[in-house]
Amino acid sequence: MTILTTERLVLRQPAAADLEPFIAYLGSDRMTWLGGPMDRAEAWKMVAAVMGHWTIHGFGLFMLETREGRLLGTVGPQFPEGWPEPELAWHIFSASDEGKGYAAEAALAARRHAFDALGWPTAVSYIHQDNARSAALARRLGAIADPKAPAFAPGFVTWRHLNDGGPA
Repeated sequence: MTILTTERLVLRQPAAADLEPFIAYLGSDRMTWLGGPMDRAEAWKMVAAVMGHWTIHGFGLFMLETREGRLLGTVGPQFPEGWPEPELAWHIFSASDEGKGYAAEAALAARRHAFDALGWPTAVSYIHQDNARSAALARRLGAIADPKAPAFAPGFVTWRHLNDGGPA
């Protein structure tokens, strides 16, 4: 089992105990940028897909929690079937956990894992054009908008993360 740790955080594979909090997030207004909120059946399928990604690929979105075990969201590498490129994604479940640097800290660790352990030469983050907070985080991570990248979906910008071999 892959577990990543940072100064404040633990990134771990999803577990059955994550089902209800993850479904609650997917059914919330926080899913606006990703076509949500989802009804329970759609959300259940999404959680199952996230968990199944680990089985199929051996990697996937990590559940993000504090070192004390409080669940914060998801972050990590993913490459679902039909997507143009491997993606580094992040989702913070509660607005009260935004602005504390959790997503950046976790995304840096997950990106380094994708580059070093998974051997990715690059990664992208697909961010809705109106999601200013997520685009700001991509910029903070050093990603650049890549207008030449294959389109993900209408209304989304592809942010490119380059593997320069240095610290993520």
